Amino acid sequence: MDILNTLSLKSNTQIKINFNGGDLSSDAGLLLIKEFAAKIGFAKLIKKIFKTDDKSIRFHKDNENLMQMLYQIISAYFEDDCADELTSDPVFHAILEKKSLASQPTLSRFFNRMNEDTLIQFDDIDKSLRDIIYSIKRPEHMLLDLDSTLFGAYGKQEGEGFNFHYQAHGYHPLLRYDGLTRDLPKAQLCDGTLHCSNDADKFMESLFLEYMERGIKTYLRGDSGFSSPKLYKACEMNGCSYAIRLKRNSSLIALASDEEEDLYKASKEDQISYRATYGEFLYQAGTWEYPRRVVFKIEKPYGQLIHLTLPLSAVIPK
Repeated sequence: MDILNTLSLKSNTQIKINFNGGDLSSDAGLLLIKEFAAKIGFAKLIKKIFKTDDKSIRFHKDNENLMQMLYQIISAYFEDDCADELTSDPVFHAILEKKSLASQPTLSRFFNRMNEDTLIQFDDIDKSLRDIIYSIKRPEHMLLDLDSTLFGAYGKQEGEGFNFHYQAHGYHPLLRYDGLTRDLPKAQLCDGTLHCSNDADKFMESLFLEYMERGIKTYLRGDSGFSSPKLYKACEMNGCSYAIRLKRNSSLIALASDEEEDLYKASKEDQISYRATYGEFLYQAGTWEYPRRVVFKIEKPYGQLIHLTLPLSAVIPK
């Protein structure tokens, strides 16, 4: 009985057929991710910057553990105990260039070694990555979208709490998106009970300084949850123009009353069509040190008689 070892196709000699079998993986796409990371020097950057406060000599080094977790997360293996399922995966062995992966207990101990210093290192890594990307294509300006969300949590986890806005238990992290690319350059985990504007000025300050140093103009957008005088001042002190929604109140509506009256008169003969008008005024709330420009929109939705005044705080102080 003949055994077929290797057969080359006449139509394409690059293709070989055999019955030797081989290692299989459903994560071959990670090879392309690894190639991209190598092109921008990501692994070298991690090795240079990242290190926990650990004096022990370990087989699985900190930078290797971090790279393993990043590749696991990219592949939707979100839990550290997924490492035990990947011990024989050939793709992970190839991209990490290791004969064995860090196990779940090893990764758990790795996470426990992280502290405030490692968080600062992550910020440094992000900044260095932006240096690399901006050396290829430097943006003319940055649109900073400030937001928050709810991370659901169960049980008595440290820092979790009931958030009244979401009516659920969890954490309430701050998020800073790039409004042009939708990238997420910065995130910060916060207690579930904290309001989204709490320390938002400190959260943004490092980014303001970074882009000022780069000579890149910044613009910030936020909803009414971020209508905080501290954040306004942080923007103004760092040359960032901003547009942050204000919550409607009687004072704002009164200041826009003339335009609302004009819109009402203009739509009196046609109470079906959509109409809108815009205006602005200087406004100083009781907690503000000085007046700020407020831009407003008065809108009459299609088929409705009610006019809605929508205020927006914009830079141009005093």
